[in-house]
Amino acid sequence: MEPNSNFTENQLLLSSAQLQEQLDQQKALASVIVRIRESLDLETIFQTTVTQVRQLLQADRVAVLQFELGKDWEGEFISEDVAPGWDSVMAVKVYNYCFGEQFASSYQEGQVEAVADIYKAGLSDCHLAILSKFQVQANLVVPLTRKKELWGLLCIHQCSEARNWKESEIEFISQIADHLAVAIQQAKHLHEVQLQAAKLAQAVQRDQVIAKIVDEIRSPIDIETIFKTTTQEIRKLLQADRVAIFSFNPDWSGNFVAESFTQGWTALVGFEPTMSTTGYAYADTYLQQTQGGRYVNNETFTVNDIYQAGLTDCHITLLEQFQAKAFATAPILQGNQLWGIIAAYQNSSPREWQSYEVESLSKIGTQIGVALRHHKLLAHAQYQAEQQKTLTSVITRIRESLDLDTIFQTTVTEARQMLQADRVAVFRFDPQKDWEGEFISEDFVPECNSVMAEKVYDYCFGENFAHLYSQGRVNAIADIHQGKYPGCYVQILAKFQVRANMVAPLLKKGELWGLLCIHQCTAPRYWQPSEIEFASQIAEQLGVALKQDSYLKQVQMQVVQLAEATEREKAMERQELLAATIDKIRQSLDIKTIFRTTTQAVRELLEVERIAIYRFNPDWSGKFVADSFKDGWKPVVQVQPMIIETFEDTDDDNELPRNETFVPIREGEKLWGLLVAYQNSQPRYWKEEEINLLAQVGVQLGIAIQQAELLEQTKRQTLELTQTLQELKQTQTRLIQGEKMAGLGQLLAGVAHEINNPISFIFGNLIHLDEYTQELLKVVKLYRENSSLLPTVQEKIDKTDLEFLIEDLPKTLESMKVGTERICEIVLSLRNFSRTDEAELKPVDIHEGLDSTLLILGHRFKNNNERPAIEIVKEYADLHLLECYPAQLNQVFMNLLSNSIDALEEKFKTIQQRYLKLSQICPIIPLTIWISTQAVNNQIVIRIADNGLGIPEEVRSHIFDPFFTTKAPGKGTGLGLSISYQIIVEKHHGQIKCSSKPGEGTEFLIEIPSGN
Repeated sequence: MEPNSNFTENQLLLSSAQLQEQLDQQKALASVIVRIRESLDLETIFQTTVTQVRQLLQADRVAVLQFELGKDWEGEFISEDVAPGWDSVMAVKVYNYCFGEQFASSYQEGQVEAVADIYKAGLSDCHLAILSKFQVQANLVVPLTRKKELWGLLCIHQCSEARNWKESEIEFISQIADHLAVAIQQAKHLHEVQLQAAKLAQAVQRDQVIAKIVDEIRSPIDIETIFKTTTQEIRKLLQADRVAIFSFNPDWSGNFVAESFTQGWTALVGFEPTMSTTGYAYADTYLQQTQGGRYVNNETFTVNDIYQAGLTDCHITLLEQFQAKAFATAPILQGNQLWGIIAAYQNSSPREWQSYEVESLSKIGTQIGVALRHHKLLAHAQYQAEQQKTLTSVITRIRESLDLDTIFQTTVTEARQMLQADRVAVFRFDPQKDWEGEFISEDFVPECNSVMAEKVYDYCFGENFAHLYSQGRVNAIADIHQGKYPGCYVQILAKFQVRANMVAPLLKKGELWGLLCIHQCTAPRYWQPSEIEFASQIAEQLGVALKQDSYLKQVQMQVVQLAEATEREKAMERQELLAATIDKIRQSLDIKTIFRTTTQAVRELLEVERIAIYRFNPDWSGKFVADSFKDGWKPVVQVQPMIIETFEDTDDDNELPRNETFVPIREGEKLWGLLVAYQNSQPRYWKEEEINLLAQVGVQLGIAIQQAELLEQTKRQTLELTQTLQELKQTQTRLIQGEKMAGLGQLLAGVAHEINNPISFIFGNLIHLDEYTQELLKVVKLYRENSSLLPTVQEKIDKTDLEFLIEDLPKTLESMKVGTERICEIVLSLRNFSRTDEAELKPVDIHEGLDSTLLILGHRFKNNNERPAIEIVKEYADLHLLECYPAQLNQVFMNLLSNSIDALEEKFKTIQQRYLKLSQICPIIPLTIWISTQAVNNQIVIRIADNGLGIPEEVRSHIFDPFFTTKAPGKGTGLGLSISYQIIVEKHHGQIKCSSKPGEGTEFLIEIPSGN
């Protein structure tokens, strides 16, 4: 019984384990079902399922694979749970080309694939390769279906080893797959519901946007703003690349008037496409043939792909220029008339237009048509109101103004703006000629020519039109080339660029005085009855103005005649005062006195508040130079200069009240300035007699200014002659000094030449004399060695002190050699200094010139009874040859060094006398001259400095002036530094500067361009 009891116990244990396993599976299944019911998120359901299944089955990986529609069973893993140590397969694309042939049909029937060992199951190579890629050893796959279609797979992988899948496990996984299929179906239904809700929300939003657009269209704003707002809102609503409004012309061509488009596309408003072979680019032959086609019947037109819709080639070409690939259009009807279309364009790609989108576009097109109708009615009402306003304005101007020119100009300006015509003009007949006349007032657009002052004579006018215009008839012509009009009439109108014409007569006391002409130059124009009536009313009011002008002139003539007698008496008085004023002007030659006398006398004469004289500058700006004013007003002489605007002296200007009047002041033929009379407190009618009197004073002022200028010119010439004479004297003295220096140079050159010949002879023979002396001394030495044989010779040697002679004779010869070399150096220095053969520019070494000058002045540097020696410190830089005038440059060195020596001698003398007065021993006084050269920025810089007493500033500023000297009479001419300045600045284009500190010394700096 013991074995049987053990078997029974094992069976109980096995049953218990199976029950526990089934219990766990049921718990897991229940948990998945709960999660499916709790959550509608498919991703969360999948992740929970794979996690619990892998833990329950103790598998290495559990994953969900989803197939992609239309890709031949290609798919990817969208959810997984994997044990540590194994690769993730998330988002890995899987494609098994043999799947459709081997597994698709069985999976669609709900079969489960359980593989214990992939290497022993006889799988195909492609299937085996895919499983090996994912490290799979054992595989359990259950299909996931949705409405009997294979949606995906639930995969359980054992990667570490082979595994025999239990029936309970397979059954468990199948149940899990069934519930996941339910979840997938629920997710699809949820997605469809969400899409429907989104569409409903979009429809609500679309209706709200359309309602907003309709409200804006119906609001009282201008039509351009309506177009702009509508295109922007519709483009946003439809999410199109462009929405545009297109307006038709009468011939069914047209143009874009408004648009809204996304960034990156070309604007169509103002766009001019390439002309087609059929003519105008925007002309649609279909619309021309059908007179509007489908749009007239309020039908829409949609194209999802312009290349697939069967459009004509020319239509496709035009749409390509619009960058469109798909479009939807709806008509815009203004009442019963087709006005245009509203179009939505998709430029980036083809697009399938939805019915609700086209319906929205059609609704907006209808509302735009209503807005256009309202806009047209409103514009017509405003136009009529503007006509009445303009007519009222013209009548008001006629009543307010008595000036006929102002009335005419105001009328033509306002009438042209009101009628939007190209030209409105007033034509006046010459009563002395047969219907000949000219235009006296006009207003026109820039594109038309002016007709002002044009003489016009129409020989057929009297026969065809005169009697009609005299009856008050208005002539309106829509196109001068379309009617049967006389050739002479058409020719005259064509001369003035007229295409359409409306003429209203201007009657004065029942007679034809002129014409009010309204011209349209750019195109024909059909004149509306309201426009003809408006022109007739304007002409009638101008006739009233003509009558008023006639009455006014009669009254004015009577007033003028009455005033003339009084003015004659005043004119006589003014002439007497004018004669007295002119006499005052001629009594003085001082211009300021003339101005003061004239302004005061003229102010009293004309009884004005201010008289001023204004002078022009060369650039026509100017300033007031004199004025006389009544008490209480400020002077204008100190006012900033101003520019006087261009003025014309016309009779018409004098008829108007002004605050000032002015006349020109001419100096000969030149406009010098203005004589201005001011009435500051109020405007004043300036009479012709007053202006004439002012003009006569202006003429006399011009003569006085000319005389004063001649006097001033004479004074300037006298001063210039005096200065020229002084300059001639200076030049003469410089020439004399130059001749002296030239003569001195010739003398030095001659002396140097005369000394050079004998010195050269002596210097050359000294060499031979030295050689001969050495030979003689050798002979004497030989004699001395043999003097015992010749007693007489020995006796003579003793008497002559031969030892001294032998020792001193070579020294004597050497001294003679040194002396001749010194004489040669002096001769060479004299020749270098004079340089009589080098009067032109020549490259030289300036150090030679400096050294030659120092050698010539060497005797002055030595100490003497009056002072110690002067030390010369030279700091020469390595310079290139300088192209200059050598002799003149040496003269500058001589002058500067001589002045330095004089300054040092003066310093020693001054200090020595100071100590003598104090009865003290005078200390050693250093006397030094520094000479340095250097090259700086393409210039040769020479500095000559001394440590003398220096030069005071008041003297230093004049040292280069001719004849200026501080030396005692007879010791200096005052020309040395002046000539030096001329040589450096004028001859060598350089600079010479002097800097000095009193008590410390003076430095002269010379800069000469090295590229002279």
